[in-house]
Amino acid sequence: MASETILVVDDSAGTREVLRRNLTDRGYQVLTAPGVAEAVEILEAADINLVLTDMRMPEASGLDLVRHIRENIKDLEVVIITGFPDFNDAVRAIKTGADEYLIKPFTDNELFEVVEKALGKRRLQERMAEDDGVAAPYGILGQSPEMRRLYRQVAKAAATSATVLIQGESGTGKELVARSIHYQSRRASAPFVPVNCGSVPEQLLESELFGYVRGAFTGAATTRAGFFQTADTGTILLDEISEASPAMQVKLLRVLQDKEVCMLGSSRPVRVDVRILAVSNRDLQALASKGAFREDLFFRLNVITIPIPPLRERGDDILLLIRHFAGKAARELNIDTPRVSDAALKVLMGYHWPGNVRELENVVQRLVYMAEGDIVDVPDLPQLMRFSALRAPNLNRTLAEVEADHIRRVLAHVAGNKSEAARILGISRKTIREKLKGLDPEAGP
Repeated sequence: MASETILVVDDSAGTREVLRRNLTDRGYQVLTAPGVAEAVEILEAADINLVLTDMRMPEASGLDLVRHIRENIKDLEVVIITGFPDFNDAVRAIKTGADEYLIKPFTDNELFEVVEKALGKRRLQERMAEDDGVAAPYGILGQSPEMRRLYRQVAKAAATSATVLIQGESGTGKELVARSIHYQSRRASAPFVPVNCGSVPEQLLESELFGYVRGAFTGAATTRAGFFQTADTGTILLDEISEASPAMQVKLLRVLQDKEVCMLGSSRPVRVDVRILAVSNRDLQALASKGAFREDLFFRLNVITIPIPPLRERGDDILLLIRHFAGKAARELNIDTPRVSDAALKVLMGYHWPGNVRELENVVQRLVYMAEGDIVDVPDLPQLMRFSALRAPNLNRTLAEVEADHIRRVLAHVAGNKSEAARILGISRKTIREKLKGLDPEAGP
């Protein structure tokens, strides 16, 4: 707090001295000026964090000073003080650009509360305007304790050749973490080959992973290497590993054990030097304990486990990411980056973010693309986000009701797209139907 400087502007020497003394005792550095002209000189020479100015002064008023500040100084908070309370004055002050309005006489606590509120807004905007924070290589952003811990885990994993299991909710950036491990490792100059086990049909996944020889099946006119051979001496990323079929899990276990693959149509194994990184948005250990995933494969994959924190646990990283994504979208449109209001930031910070960083990026892009001015405010936010911020918690609901309500809100967020909702929630479309039908018999397919 002692590093923050407040400029007090008042034509009354007594008022200036009282405010200077009280604010200095509170730990702030305080400069004073008897009028607008002197205040402007100080503002040009010193780094000021907050201006407290009287409304009515000789020659030039507090509104004149506010107008000068808004036209010449960026992101400086201003509080208007007046001994002649008038509604119209208050409206003019706020419209001119004052951040707060304080009426005399006021108590020390009222003064400190207004000052701290105004400076709190500035701190929030400063964090937004800072560099994108401590960044791990390859696109990972964040400086929260949770992310710093993640960076240390990534660095340790990159220094080994061990198999790594990366787990986290949808949209947390698991592939970015995998790429960071690869490009910090001794295999960085070799191929990095990502394979989505959930998006490739089961009948094609084996030929894609292991390759095939000519004549292995109808249409196999030539011999084709698989992803494991393509990634030789490098890294293969098995994304959505939990979606691999039991038969495919057996084949992957054999590759992990023997470091060999057998192309379709061939009986001769081919040795490969490949590091395996596996990614899942589901708890593989829980799946293995239920028999829904091979336990022996889980143990082979789980040499090093790296959990990725969800966005809601990353604190002020949300501010850094908003700044980053807003700037990126603005550059695409070749426009200035719009400012996000303090009220809108509060809603964004308090939102649960079921889709994590991916959802945040989509929301920020939409806000920038659709912005009608240079400020994004609460009314510009998605309807679901605004309503969730206003909703008071009901502690009398059952867990099933809370769960169903969250599913409905996610469905509303994605305009009823059950596939997208399933991806965000980390469950299947069938599970969505079952959970909603259990509480709402009218819920359709």
